[in-house]
Amino acid sequence: MLHLPHDHHNNKQHEDAISRLAVIDDFNLTAEVFKQLGDGSRLRIFWLLCHCEDCVLNISAMVNMSSPAVSHHLKQLKAGGLITSRRSGKEMFYKAADTERSRLLHCMIEKLMGIVCPE
Repeated sequence: MLHLPHDHHNNKQHEDAISRLAVIDDFNLTAEVFKQLGDGSRLRIFWLLCHCEDCVLNISAMVNMSSPAVSHHLKQLKAGGLITSRRSGKEMFYKAADTERSRLLHCMIEKLMGIVCPE
């Protein structure tokens, strides 16, 4: 048990919190995810890909950005495990990864922005 300088009689709460603080890698991973979404354009692209799968050219048109800029953001989202890609002929198609992390981030974005998924 860690001895704290001031005893406020919250020993059980402190023990629980301290045990979770010890898992530094989880906090670092979460910080990396938030860094990836710290860019408004990347956030828009991620949210869009939670609702559809499409190619770079179509994503570029939907978010009104150049294809190279969209490709840059897609690369970062993919490296973070937030999106996946698949090849169909010569084209790559992108969509949100089917992971709990992606679903939670999608939900968080919508709650913070007060928007609802399109049907």
